[in-house]
Amino acid sequence: MTAGGDGFAAVAGGPAPHIPVLARPAIQLLNVRDGGVYIDATFGAGGYTRAILGAANCKVIAIDRDPRAIALGADLVAAAQGRLTLIEQRFSNLEQVAHAAGYETVDGVVLDLGVSSMQLDQPARGFSFRLEGPLDMRMAASGPSAADVVAAASERDLADIIFTLGEERRSRAVARAIVKARGEAPIVTTTALADIVAAVVRARPGDIHPATRTFQALRIFVNDELGELVAALSAGERILKAGGRLVAVSFHSLEDRIVKLFFAACAGTGGGSRHAPEVKRTAPSLRLLTRRPVTADKEELARNPRARSAKLRAAERTDAPARGGDLSDLLPRVPALADVLRGR
Repeated sequence: MTAGGDGFAAVAGGPAPHIPVLARPAIQLLNVRDGGVYIDATFGAGGYTRAILGAANCKVIAIDRDPRAIALGADLVAAAQGRLTLIEQRFSNLEQVAHAAGYETVDGVVLDLGVSSMQLDQPARGFSFRLEGPLDMRMAASGPSAADVVAAASERDLADIIFTLGEERRSRAVARAIVKARGEAPIVTTTALADIVAAVVRARPGDIHPATRTFQALRIFVNDELGELVAALSAGERILKAGGRLVAVSFHSLEDRIVKLFFAACAGTGGGSRHAPEVKRTAPSLRLLTRRPVTADKEELARNPRARSAKLRAAERTDAPARGGDLSDLLPRVPALADVLRGR
């Protein structure tokens, strides 16, 4: 991609290695300006960071839990000449990262959620059912893999995970097929799992691959992506100065629902839960900038088909105290990873 401003090419050292989705509206809504400090909480291949640095004479704190992304970003750090700090960390810890870098508050936070094209295109990472590779799916370099979950989870837990996080209607059949297959041989590759799922989830021509939802569910579960998202949104709310912007780009309904509900709760526009006691409303800590999500236009869709499911929401920080409190009500109910690995 190319960004507005002559600084983009100089900072990037050339074209970005991938096309960040909804980058133009994201940068506009971040309101990037000279002297500002911004957090790119999901660095990936650096597309958003390049665009922010190219939009103004500002500084960026970029975060990624993937050590490969950090290593590949070294040239960009050098080219930015002191304007970019790149940290290997979970984005749920963005507040601590900013404080460690010497900033009590920042002017903007952007979250580009889900798995990156860079990760999908590497067979060894095990994210894609289209490429033969180990059944891994870990965004970081440690912790249990998808193969560990598939090997240890009970049929009931597998069905719950695949239904809730993958929205797969045939989740029980998929879980039953996985348990039967692993009794005959360990399921350790992406193609092995994809074939098992495809045998029970029939797809018509033009539909998504039968394994899409199962792979999504396992990836989200292994990386605790939704728990990370809730924590990152809350940290973003706390770290922003008054007038700072929080921008989130999501790629499926579970992520978008969490962002929408969090923004609504902080902006005082949510209806609350009918199961919870009524509480006194506090002053809104966020002001909505997008009443409806921003989606890709025809030009971007033609250039980047990955953008077809993307939704962007943005909000601006007020001077009211951060919302705080228990945010677990934003999360779908799934078994705990530790319990799943024990087979309960």
